[in-house]
Amino acid sequence: MMAEVQKMRGEKIYECDFNITGVTDYGVTLDALLSGKERVPLQGARIDVAFEGDIKGRITGKVRSGVEYLQLRADGRTDLDGRATIETEDGHRIAMRIEGVATPRANEPMMDLVANVRLTTAAPKYDWVNTRQIWGLATVNLATAKIHVESFLQ
Repeated sequence: MMAEVQKMRGEKIYECDFNITGVTDYGVTLDALLSGKERVPLQGARIDVAFEGDIKGRITGKVRSGVEYLQLRADGRTDLDGRATIETEDGHRIAMRIEGVATPRANEPMMDLVANVRLTTAAPKYDWVNTRQIWGLATVNLATAKIHVESFLQ
């Protein structure tokens, strides 16, 4: 378990609380890997995690159709590649792309994520997201099927 609280520079622009709505595995389950019952195979393991939920902050609304594609490697690294759609409460859509690294916690159903978030939209009210770097920190609790994200504008 991580003893220190992760900190990130920059303006915190939003927080998200997501529900995991589905997990697709390709030969070995995420639960078996995180619990230590099975080891990541030499060729790695792919797990797709579907999610949706609320986003609050400078961008407020719903995140829909989210899928995080996890590539678990035998050396312990887990690469993230995700996509989602933000539907703002005032009726605009923003595309979300998430790339980063997940660190599983030993012998518990938790993962800590650090991600580069790329938001894109043609909606004038939100076009400020197109040119800025956003870093996200997340905690995934597979036991409760919840993900908490905090994102910071650089």
